[in-house]
Amino acid sequence: MTRTHPRVGPLAARATSPQPLDVDALLDDRGTGIIVCCGSGGVGKTTTSAALALRAAERGRKVVVLTIDPARRLAQSMGIEVLDNTPRPVPGIEGAADHSGSLDAMMLDMKRTFDEVVESQATPEKARQILENPFYIALSSSFAGTQEYMAMEKLGQLRRDAQAAGTYDLIVVDTPPSRSALDFLDAPERLSSFLDGRFVRMLLAPARGPARIMTAGLGIVTGALSKVLGGQFLTDLQMFVSALDTVFGGFRARAQQTYALLQAPGTAFLVIAAPETDALREAAYFVERLSEDRMPLAGLVVNRASPPSLGSLSADEAMAAAARLRREAPSPTAPLTAGLLRLHADRERTVQREAGLRERFAAAHPNVATAVVPALAGDVHDLDGLRVIGRLLADQG
Repeated sequence: MTRTHPRVGPLAARATSPQPLDVDALLDDRGTGIIVCCGSGGVGKTTTSAALALRAAERGRKVVVLTIDPARRLAQSMGIEVLDNTPRPVPGIEGAADHSGSLDAMMLDMKRTFDEVVESQATPEKARQILENPFYIALSSSFAGTQEYMAMEKLGQLRRDAQAAGTYDLIVVDTPPSRSALDFLDAPERLSSFLDGRFVRMLLAPARGPARIMTAGLGIVTGALSKVLGGQFLTDLQMFVSALDTVFGGFRARAQQTYALLQAPGTAFLVIAAPETDALREAAYFVERLSEDRMPLAGLVVNRASPPSLGSLSADEAMAAAARLRREAPSPTAPLTAGLLRLHADRERTVQREAGLRERFAAAHPNVATAVVPALAGDVHDLDGLRVIGRLLADQG
């Protein structure tokens, strides 16, 4: 089904003020066990995920944050030399005197997660056949949708392990940097459809013994493909499909379980956006898609908003004053003052434009609570910077 993006622009519904998002109430709610941060690329998902996880830990939660960010910004900001597929403790967590909170961090290793799934579902011999197969190596490393699928696999693993061992009571997920940040919702079905597709099943069906290697029709097809792709390619593919068939049912079942987990009341989605027309249009699409799939939405976070000026001079007044200076007060400092006034006017117009975009989004989605995080002077590169972001997220009064 083709989906259209909701409109966020000058002709959208009448503007209204968004309701504030109570971030601390969300983090303190022990009924919330998973927070999923989603949004288009470059809007600050990783920083927001890390800041939320740190604030939750310092408010007493036992947290693990899972990132899929290849830039490794999360490891740097949390003072960890290397992040991998295993949760690593983050040093320097502050908070209550009883030190009840904790924070671990990890970065998804797509191929390692795929390998773990195979190893857990197959016998050692069958697992070895799959892991050494060239077709599996290519699939697990670069097939479209594999990263998103494995993000859901890892989330499911973390949740099951946490419940069994009592290690974490909150998982914060930084979703993959995909073209559409909701690709991870569709990835299990896409990967399942591929592995369950007609061609793959056609290769699997006759592979029950050397004497019945091919039907006549299939022999013609694979004979032609062998000339194009090479006989070894088809042999590797048939061996892979035959081996994977023993574990494939588990793939689909776990994907369905994780999908149901994302729909459960203990999960909360946060849509992350920037104060730009395209980003908020994408955010509107995400909000509607989450609603369509019955995913629990906690709210919207708008990052890097232009902070309002402390003065009372409007953009029009600043431009008028700059014009008067040039006409009426030709002094050595007049050009500089007039330039500063014009910069102030540009800033005020940017603030007004961003506020208008947020208000129009709120008019179209009145039930979506919103947190607005002003832009900082520099990059966030340590725990103190993440604490600042956390405070800004929580301070929406």
